[in-house]
Amino acid sequence: MSLNVSPELLAKAEAGAVGQDEFLKCVADSLPFAWAMVTRLVEEMRSTDAESVQNTLVPETEDEWGQMFRMFSSDSMRNAIQEHFGVRLAFQNCCKPAVFRKDADDAYRRFVSPEAQLLNQDPTLLNC
Repeated sequence: MSLNVSPELLAKAEAGAVGQDEFLKCVADSLPFAWAMVTRLVEEMRSTDAESVQNTLVPETEDEWGQMFRMFSSDSMRNAIQEHFGVRLAFQNCCKPAVFRKDADDAYRRFVSPEAQLLNQDPTLLNC
């Protein structure tokens, strides 16, 4: 499972009545490493004039790797997080996600380009 969903939250989902804050709390509680990483990147970007900030810390455990994959592979999680923080998220691989200011279109396009993906390859990350 991607998220640890309480019976109460599951009942709300079945009724079609889950609020964004409830969903984000579930994400943050279920994926604490990935949530903390995104929060850190957002705070770092906001403390500078940078258009974006990229993560450079490699997850240390299988659980941390898994949290990154689960968070960034889910459209609903990614969209809710982007809206919550007012940023755009991008993901080149499990240890190189990035946050972008919403208006940083050129920087975002460069990061998600085929060229950037190819230049990002590292033989030590073959299992990534």
